[in-house]
Order: sequence, then structure tokens, then C-alpha cells
Amino acid sequence: MKNLSSKPVLKCQISNSKNLRSIIFLGYLPPVNTLKELNKVSVEEKSFPAELLYCTKSKLAQLGLIVDKKILFPFEYPYTSSTTKILRDNFKNLYKEVIKKYSLNKKDLVIDIGSNDGNLLSNFKGKHKVLGVTPEKIGKLAIKKGIPTIINYYDKKVVKTILKKFGKAKIITATNVFAHIDNINNIIKLILKSLKDNGIFISESHYLLPLIKDVQYDTIYHEHLRYYSLESLNYLFKKNGLEIIHVKEIPTHGVSIRVYAARKGKYKISSSVKKQFLLEKKHLNWKKFMEFRKKTVNSKLKLYKILNTLKAKNKTIYGIGAPSRASTLINYVGLDQNIIDCVLEIKGSYKINHYIPGTKIPILDEKKLFKDKPDYVILFSWHIAKELKRNLKNKGYKGKFIIPLPSPRIES
Repeated sequence: MKNLSSKPVLKCQISNSKNLRSIIFLGYLPPVNTLKELNKVSVEEKSFPAELLYCTKSKLAQLGLIVDKKILFPFEYPYTSSTTKILRDNFKNLYKEVIKKYSLNKKDLVIDIGSNDGNLLSNFKGKHKVLGVTPEKIGKLAIKKGIPTIINYYDKKVVKTILKKFGKAKIITATNVFAHIDNINNIIKLILKSLKDNGIFISESHYLLPLIKDVQYDTIYHEHLRYYSLESLNYLFKKNGLEIIHVKEIPTHGVSIRVYAARKGKYKISSSVKKQFLLEKKHLNWKKFMEFRKKTVNSKLKLYKILNTLKAKNKTIYGIGAPSRASTLINYVGLDQNIIDCVLEIKGSYKINHYIPGTKIPILDEKKLFKDKPDYVILFSWHIAKELKRNLKNKGYKGKFIIPLPSPRIES
């Protein structure tokens, strides 16, 4: 038992309550970024149960299993945020929002936890002091851009180094990473240590509301330990001496939630907070969770039927984009290389010349699309389908598009 690379969640990750109920079980899924190289001998590939649990006390949705972070986030982790336009635009927007709402001077320090290649901090660089913290080697790209980066996990030792060398921060951000970190209550305490008395913590995370409302089961994978609602974030922050002062839905990853928090009483609470609480009250309840479960199963069956019908007619189907969510969808629906011939990524992607996890579906360069001209393409980043369709048509693709979620369909 000591050598297990995962541990079951027997109590809520933020409240310690044992009152956990199962929203949905997607089966055993491989980690979404453990990519095997093409044409290498097949070797053992780990998979782990993917079950979404709900705490009735904290209102937190969370995975029922915590997988070792060294498996999920290897040093060679392939994800880079700078290659995605929607993320670049989002971080520019975040910078403008921070500057408009909260006064920053040149000496103020901005720390980004899980800073990746420095995409977010590049907006603050030159105007304020910046520091990135990321455990993957991709952090070396940020250093080359002139963004100071500590290549390590954000822990006690790193915080000690930050306080000694850089001092306390006015702004700390954690975007698309705040739901990935185990022992979240301890992380909040470390953030408070690193934050000035009037400092602000900004998190961006996959949001439970659109996950349930829009049947985004493909965003459920092991990197995401938690799927926050504003209510569960409020529970977490309140428990640790913070209060939510502003909230905003943002378009990343099929709608995420951006939340500003500060020490109690330091800033006026925006009207956006009350509005979001009321919206959640309407859409996040057990009845809605059970509707989501039923819709997920129906969506899976409908997509498989569409694809199976097309293959029976000898149609070629290529996938477009290999985001993490594609791995969940492909493995949950039960797709393989006999149905999806290949998945295409833009030139320069680290994922090219690898297989989709858990399959023999190859990830290849996008130029193959225009050479082979497949009959259909399935858009795995379906949440930006309009943008993808426009771009592909402009580049000369004349086939049809399969939109896999929330209700699978074919579009011209």
C-alpha cells in the first residue's frame, strides 16, 4: 500500500467533512498529459478512477482520488499557456482589470503561482516587480524572457526564499492551477504569509456552474482536484481569514471563474459577488447534478452513434486540437484510431508525434489536414468552435465539423 501513486478522498479537501456524495463516475482514465511517443514499443500505462464527489457542507465538487503530482506534472510537462490566443487575451484583460481597480506602483511585487512560461507576468513586467513559481522546466522559457522564475513547487521553503529575496507581494495570482494543488488550506496560509496586509489574491479556476449547466464532463480529469463554485471558494477563504471582494466569469476553458480575495475589511465588496451567489443558488443543487449525470451519458451515446455511422460509410475523421479535455472525452466515449484517424495540433506544439493518452491515436502536425482533406473534423476545443471553424475555413478546409458537446452534432 505504501507504494501507491494515488490516495482516495475520504473527506472533503476543505471542510474535512465525510458527507461526500457521488455526482458522476467516468470510469478509469489515464493522466491527460502523460504522452507516449509515436512508434515506440507499447508499455504499461497507468489509469485512475475519475469520480466527481460533492461535499454537502462546503459545497465543493472534488475528485475522489488524488494522484501523485509527479505523475500529473512531470518536469517535462507539455502545456504552454502562451500558444493559446484566448489565454493571452485573458491575461491582458486581467492586467488591465487589476490596474484599473487597484493602485499598483513600480515597487509592488506581483507573484504568479504556476507561472508556466511567464504568459501572465509578461503583462506586468517592466511596470512592476514580477516573480514566477512553477515546478516544470517550461519555466526556463520565462527566465529567457527576463521574468524571474523559481522552478519549484510553491511550498514553505520557496516562500521563505521569496520573503528573504523579494519581500511581500501586493498581488498573488494562481490561474488554472488553484484547483490542482493538494493540501489547499496549507497553500492559502502560505499565500497569506507572502501577501502584504493590503494585498490581493486572484485565482482563476474551472467553474462548476458551466460544467454542470453545459455538460462539460470533458473538463473532469485528475489534474483538477477540485471544481469550485463561488460558495465553496467562500467557505475556503472565510476559513482562512480572507473574503471575496470581486468575481467574474471569464471565457477560458469553456468558462472559468476569476475571484479576487483579500483580508477581511480591506476592500469594498463588489456587487458582482451577490449576483454570482444568486445565480449559483438557481443552478447548483442535487437535482441539477443528477440531470447532468443523465445528460452526460446521453451525450456520450449520441456522439458514439454519430461517429460510428460515419465510419460505417468509410468517412475519414480527424480531430482538431489535443487539449487535456480531449483525453477525457476520447477515453470516456471509448474512441480509438479506428474511429479518429489522428488528432492535429498547430506547428510547434510539444504534443506532436505522441499518442493521445490511453490510445493509439497519433497527434500530428496540422498541415496534414490540408494535404489529406478529411471528410470530417471533430473539434475537441468545442467551447471555441466558432473561432476554430472560421480559422480552418479561411485556411482552405472544406469538410464538415463535428461538435462533440454539449449536444453532439454535425455542422457545415
